[in-house]
Amino acid sequence: MSTPTAPAMRIYDTLTRKKEEFAPLQAGHVRLYSCGPTVYRYAHIGNLRSYLMADWLRRLLEADGYTVHHVKNITDVGHMREGRLAQEEDRIIAAARAEGKPAAEIARFYTDAFLEDEAKLNILPAGDFPRATQYVPAMVEMVKSLVDSSSAYEAGGNVYFSVASFPGYGKLSHQQSEDLQEGDRAEPDPLKRDPRDFALWKAAEPGRALKWESPWGDGFPGWHIECSAIVASVLGDEIDFHTGGVDNIFPHHEDEIAQSESVLGHQHVRRWVHGQHLLVDGVKMAKSTGNVYLISDLERRGFDPLAFRYLCANAHYGTRLNFTPSSLRAAQRGLNRLRAATHGASGRLTKKARAEGDKRRIAFWDAARDGLNIPAALAVAWSVARSRLPGAIKRELLMDFDRLLGLDLATAQPAPPVTGEIAQLIRERHEHRKASHWAAADGIRDRITDMGLEVRDDRPGTTVLPIPAWKQDDGNLSSSADVVSRLDETPDLDFTVAVVARRGCEELQRCVSSARAWLGDAGEVIVVDNGFPEECDPLGGEDAANAEQLRFFRADHFLGSAAGSNVALRQARGRCLVILDTSVEVTGDLFAALDDDDAPYDVLCSNPPYVEAGDWESLDPVVRDYEDKRALLAGPDGLDLIRRLVSEGKPRLRSGGLLALEIGMGQYEAVRQLLEQDDYREIASRMDLAGIPRIVTARAP
Repeated sequence: MSTPTAPAMRIYDTLTRKKEEFAPLQAGHVRLYSCGPTVYRYAHIGNLRSYLMADWLRRLLEADGYTVHHVKNITDVGHMREGRLAQEEDRIIAAARAEGKPAAEIARFYTDAFLEDEAKLNILPAGDFPRATQYVPAMVEMVKSLVDSSSAYEAGGNVYFSVASFPGYGKLSHQQSEDLQEGDRAEPDPLKRDPRDFALWKAAEPGRALKWESPWGDGFPGWHIECSAIVASVLGDEIDFHTGGVDNIFPHHEDEIAQSESVLGHQHVRRWVHGQHLLVDGVKMAKSTGNVYLISDLERRGFDPLAFRYLCANAHYGTRLNFTPSSLRAAQRGLNRLRAATHGASGRLTKKARAEGDKRRIAFWDAARDGLNIPAALAVAWSVARSRLPGAIKRELLMDFDRLLGLDLATAQPAPPVTGEIAQLIRERHEHRKASHWAAADGIRDRITDMGLEVRDDRPGTTVLPIPAWKQDDGNLSSSADVVSRLDETPDLDFTVAVVARRGCEELQRCVSSARAWLGDAGEVIVVDNGFPEECDPLGGEDAANAEQLRFFRADHFLGSAAGSNVALRQARGRCLVILDTSVEVTGDLFAALDDDDAPYDVLCSNPPYVEAGDWESLDPVVRDYEDKRALLAGPDGLDLIRRLVSEGKPRLRSGGLLALEIGMGQYEAVRQLLEQDDYREIASRMDLAGIPRIVTARAP
């Protein structure tokens, strides 16, 4: 292949913190490495966003004439001790235990699933997918070199990298080495000489399945040494690009630099490129917050996986992208329209049209080369699609652009033949439109829509297509704002019991049944299905027509605990709102106790603690599962709910009554100020496992 002659690409380098002009180490060739998946579960779309970034980088380089050797590792080895599974799982081993299968089988299954998901997103397959287990000997050799050069030391069968031996430590994350915290997210290790040191090799505990021989005894590699060894073994001592997500910058990539450069004696990566997080309703997508979407979830809702690729193309990889079902629907519509423009009618070719097409071609590729700016390039593609250029030129340009975009613009949605009653309705509608009888034409469109079909009018004529699943209004909620607020209405019931759930159908049914049994005619129950992974009937099969005073709202995804509670808050008809966790079973007359003027305490809870009903005097809130509660009441919805409970709760509470508030991360100071403003006296704050206040109990004035 000849040396590329296209203008040089400029791209932001995390190391230098500025755009740098790209020049390959070897003329005409690029070595690209991407941190791949740990194959113990399905990759979610937040993970896949960083692989889309790497794919666009590779496609641009190849479009510019480079031969790209792309390597993406597969982490099929655990990096944690089995004894710590209860705290922080060694993911491969934990998955094998949970599914009752050998670790190797688990890794193969999820590797195949990952590759299938990448293919659905039109991510070009890497040239090599080296598995970590294949390169353990290379890791051992690299660790030996580090020990021999005094960059690492052995202690208790473990080998640690000495951060003090590498003066440049912290240069990628731009932290001062002496101010860095311990990179390992586990408990402090007494065997380390310096808390900042990190494990290169770990001694195997008795009974461990995944272990290898080494000069320091049987063990297994640390997390960071994997990429250093694979890069050196497969791509060589120095590469052009290393990609990953921003959460890889520290400690993973920082440690990789220290290891590799200590062994090699020189820089091993020319350009570091990192992609930002994918958010869901403003919160980072993560398994711990329960807001994870898989490619299969999108397909089940009727979306083309490439609609997600299109959505990601609308935001620069270096900025956070907020994902919602509504944004994905907009992306699906945009993708369909861009594909339709690719297959539009032809027109007359002229020199002027060809010259205009050439200008837009240059504009597209120049936009992409300026910082891998896919949104800017996509905007040029849309300028072509909306232009008056002849169809043949549009088609040629958009197909050329699709070498980078990867949206399969050549795919055209087939229009099924229209016969019988539908054909007759289309003819009648056409006559009404010709006569400008718009109301009659719209009435026929509505009749066709009621048959599950949509009508599209374009230049060639009218097309009738089945309404896709993603476009159908199923009545589900995408946010708490989708329900009408009744906060200004006068309450017409004593109580509203709200139950917000996203898993555990049997627990939900038990909670609802017990609450209704004691509530009677005094109030209503609102159930919010906050993104259940499966169908769940909160009535447990009871005829809904007989279920008086029960309303059911279903979210099309996990809204977050605060927003789920806000649905009930906005719709509540009761003068007193009681929010129950599904773990609660009402075993006594809770509602009479709350409504009794002679009761020693009244209690209002933003999300009631796990205590038996009626045990108000010895209230001692405990959250069982902090992992599940991490996003609870975080964000504007959460503070709004707390603010209302604080301000409106005071007149409802007796003097000395208790107000229990379960709060989100970072909200403690704001909540404390709210309490002080209304003269509450904080009497307890319950910390989570990380020492962060999560439950605040205050006594009313």
